[in-house]
Amino acid sequence: MTIRKLHQVGLLTLFVSLLTLAANAQSFMVQCPATTTLHKTPATTANPVGGSIKCQQISGGDGLATMADGTQTYLFSFGPLSGLNDIAAGLPGTQSQSVFMTPFDPNASPGDPASNGAVGLVSDTDGVTIQVPDPSNPTGPTISQSVCPPGAAVATDGSGRSCYTGHVDPRAIMDVGVMNGNIPAPMMAIDEDDEYFLTLTNVGMIMRPDLFEQHTVHFHGYPNASSFYDGVPDASVAINIGGSFTYYYLAPDAGTYFWHCHITPPEHLQMGMVGQLYVRPRQNRTAAGTSLLANWNSQQANLRTASNCATDILCSAPKPAASTANRVNNKSGVPTLYAYNDGDGSTAYDVEYPLQIHGFDPNFHFVGMTFNPEGFADMKDKYFLLNGRSYPDTVNTTGYQDGSLGGGNSAFVGQPLSSTAMYTQDVDGVQRPSQPLNAVVNIPAGGRALLRISDLDVSEYQTLASLGIPMHVIALNARLLRDTAGNNLAYDSNSITLAGGESLDVILDASDTTKYSAGQTYYLYTPQLDHLSNDAENFGGLMTEVHICNSVDPASKACN
Repeated sequence: MTIRKLHQVGLLTLFVSLLTLAANAQSFMVQCPATTTLHKTPATTANPVGGSIKCQQISGGDGLATMADGTQTYLFSFGPLSGLNDIAAGLPGTQSQSVFMTPFDPNASPGDPASNGAVGLVSDTDGVTIQVPDPSNPTGPTISQSVCPPGAAVATDGSGRSCYTGHVDPRAIMDVGVMNGNIPAPMMAIDEDDEYFLTLTNVGMIMRPDLFEQHTVHFHGYPNASSFYDGVPDASVAINIGGSFTYYYLAPDAGTYFWHCHITPPEHLQMGMVGQLYVRPRQNRTAAGTSLLANWNSQQANLRTASNCATDILCSAPKPAASTANRVNNKSGVPTLYAYNDGDGSTAYDVEYPLQIHGFDPNFHFVGMTFNPEGFADMKDKYFLLNGRSYPDTVNTTGYQDGSLGGGNSAFVGQPLSSTAMYTQDVDGVQRPSQPLNAVVNIPAGGRALLRISDLDVSEYQTLASLGIPMHVIALNARLLRDTAGNNLAYDSNSITLAGGESLDVILDASDTTKYSAGQTYYLYTPQLDHLSNDAENFGGLMTEVHICNSVDPASKACN
């Protein structure tokens, strides 16, 4: 009884402190500049350097997720503070600067720029109002127009807020950030040559007010030039509760990476602080009908984009032995996309699907919710997850297991009732999309699907098998499988095995229409029988479905 009362008093004290802090604190800056030295013009203007400025804001704290057998699991986890609707719909939360600085509209639909602005952006008071002629009535009376300071964005939502410079109200961060953890953590997707500004805000752990956990962001295997932004606390910085820090990255090499917290990694990774990251290649900016090899050669003329394969055996994009390929349109009628700067079109795909493998030890998570220290030596995964879900929830696109829609709290997540996210009821009674990304793979007949597979399990090796559609493995750990002479070393396999901290890029090729036709269903699953279960149940685990469709909607990836 005494311990329970102390716990309640502790929670009350924490909430009072946070409310007092939010009431008294001034706004702080979430960095997302309109221009930089490398990108001197806004992203909407043609930029000879290539790439653009991208931004994202995330929270570090805790949350809850629902396993396929109905068990609700406690997490240490990252949650979204920007791109809320896109995250809830299973899309990357990374936004261009012009979109990131758009006022957030909770009623907007996924993909609408108004749904993706940074949470809590508020007007500065240094905007100036002047009178200008009304464009629709030049001879009539003048109208008011806001003149914003340099670097600010003009609001167009009619809210009366005029200038947006990235200053954020801490109260909005706490309102949205607490108990908002996602598994996987918010997805990130950038293009080569992008400048990426990622702000991490540590909102604390509401279920564990006795812990003063720091958090960081570490891009695993990512060729980051500055250790200051690497997220390893020995050489970088760690973010305390109530603090924010903006990481800066210049996206160098295309590939599939992942990210995680680097504070006590075995604990924080097991508890769910793992996320997906991929970098799109410069080759995607090749004009239709243009030689891919010519584009590859032009990149070598610039020291910043050259792959330097003559001197670096670990170069990410060796020159192909020979190529006459041009960029053409794919099955959806849009220019073909590529996984890497291949120069010969060998990594072309029609649709892409990030698949993050992870495992949970329910006992470890229960201990993490109640007291420390956990028993690291006794760690044993019993839930095996693809994108935070076990089968059959890996193919669930309608919300709850019974097929009903999880409406959520639109004021909280900005997600309409037509959500395809899987919602979990938190301790405050609010439904939140803690597992927004399913693992269904839809391939248009005659097309190819790129699977970006990563594994951040801390205690198990994981195997995935595909029977019927061979896995064409094109890259390992964000490196194209090709030797320095340009010979293609990609191979076909029925299964792949990953250790924690590895990634693979795999293409499922359904281009042979004599074998693959619309309406067929295949399975992507693990042959490790003890990983095909949800704790003690004899179903679930690492398994999802692969559908051959007439066509696939390029935005929602729904099967048509």
